[in-house]
Amino acid sequence: MDIMKPFFLFLSILTFVQSVHKAASNSSPLENFLQCLSNHSLPSNPTSNAIYTPNNSSFLSILHMHTYNHRFSAPSAPKPLAIVTALHESHVQGTVTCAKYNGLQIRIRSGGHDTEGLSYVSDVPFIILDMFNLNSVDVDIANGTTWVQAGATLGKVYYNIAEKSKVHGFPAGVCSTLGSGGHFSGGGYGNLMRKYGLSVDNIIDAQLVDVNGKILDRKSMGEDLFWAIRGGGGASFGVILSWKIKLVQVTPMVTVFKVKKTVEEGATDVVYKWQLIATELPEDLYIRAMPEVVNGTQSGKKTVQVTFIGLFLGQSDKLLPLLNESFPELGLLQSDCIEMPWVNSTLYWYSFPIGTPIEALLDVPKEPTSNNFKTMSDYVKKLIPKTALASIWDFMIRSESVRMEWNPYGGKMHEISPSETPFPHRAGNLFLIEYLTSWGEDGVEAKSHYLNISSAFYQFMTPYVSNSPREAFLNYRDLNIGANLPSNATSMDIARIYGSKYFRGNFERLMSVKFKVDPENFFRNEQSIPCKKICCVILNDKCKSHI
Repeated sequence: MDIMKPFFLFLSILTFVQSVHKAASNSSPLENFLQCLSNHSLPSNPTSNAIYTPNNSSFLSILHMHTYNHRFSAPSAPKPLAIVTALHESHVQGTVTCAKYNGLQIRIRSGGHDTEGLSYVSDVPFIILDMFNLNSVDVDIANGTTWVQAGATLGKVYYNIAEKSKVHGFPAGVCSTLGSGGHFSGGGYGNLMRKYGLSVDNIIDAQLVDVNGKILDRKSMGEDLFWAIRGGGGASFGVILSWKIKLVQVTPMVTVFKVKKTVEEGATDVVYKWQLIATELPEDLYIRAMPEVVNGTQSGKKTVQVTFIGLFLGQSDKLLPLLNESFPELGLLQSDCIEMPWVNSTLYWYSFPIGTPIEALLDVPKEPTSNNFKTMSDYVKKLIPKTALASIWDFMIRSESVRMEWNPYGGKMHEISPSETPFPHRAGNLFLIEYLTSWGEDGVEAKSHYLNISSAFYQFMTPYVSNSPREAFLNYRDLNIGANLPSNATSMDIARIYGSKYFRGNFERLMSVKFKVDPENFFRNEQSIPCKKICCVILNDKCKSHI
């Protein structure tokens, strides 16, 4: 009888396993995913409070809370099977493990500002992993560093740094609601870049959940992967949990200003001179030019107005003589200059009224935006002639819906090697252009109309921007320059198009890192770094040398 006990025990286990398998086979992928997630849940940090499905009354509000482009919050936009609003790092690990096991895609959202909605939209069954609740900011002024979780907004980063120091800051974007996870991993552009470079140039460590659900830091992930996630888009390689950033020095008081010039007031001449000197100015000074269509002085007539917005790390008594000598065409006056602590300048640049309390940096909209928009980008390496500027203004007036931001280079941006990080757009550039086409109307016809305007304007700008390849900035996501299907099938021909525009020669190394850390291409989207085993055929010895 004792001899038979192991046999009966084996039969019992076999029967149990078969019954579980049968139950799973009769369940939907979502049910299997949720059960798996529950099994991976720690008693001290259950996932039950973090999961929202379409059956939950809060599902749509959670989905749209961090949807900043109305194009992707419309009723017709694809919806996820579930949203996991991670409350603990174990929820991230479980989501990755269970989605992979059940053949579901995940879309990783830290702030919701992906301009093509790739962090929360897909045409295949998918789960949103929302990182917004993982938003701590741990400032260590003594060592000049800060650990920033992926869901922390830039506003929260700036606020927490200012709480500890008036002479520290961090080079990152203007928009205070951007999530650190995606913003940093795409490069991190901002008005301190001429002085200190990009966000990725000031990241010294990171934590990431890999495809196997393991938490890695810089040491355990290795330098190749650490290189890749700083500008190559973290969502291609894993889930960013947090960044360790190196703080930079700012002056106790900075000077900000805005000067506006219409075409009739000589804007064309001022913009031309801006092109000549913006990259040559001292690196403590950053001046962005923003052309847009406004009402003219004559009734019913439109014109182009260019706003020059500046940040100077210092006070106006040093700024005014500098600009009066190097850029007198701007006509900067003492009355245009406002001195304030650096943290207040982040509010000014995001168009908050003067005097707004810095607590506004912590505000996050609770309702989805009603604004539809399309973003594209270009890099300019040669001066745009005055005659061409006039043609650009005419095109803008005819379209009425396109505006631009011209971001100057020079300083630190010209000193860093294009291979130091995956972000390759360094020396040789005069400025970066962001094109923004926006509209308020809903409906397919309106969407098609304005997207056509955006494409036409982009095409019009071809003679004046970089070529072979025509470069683009990953953080200004643009599917027009090439996009794969969100399925597992990947066209390397398409990937090479967008890959060369975003990363130039660094695309080869990014693919080899991808093969090493995610060979089955689990972390993917329409513009992710591709890699199946066929990438080794394409990369040949280059791939082998990195794996």
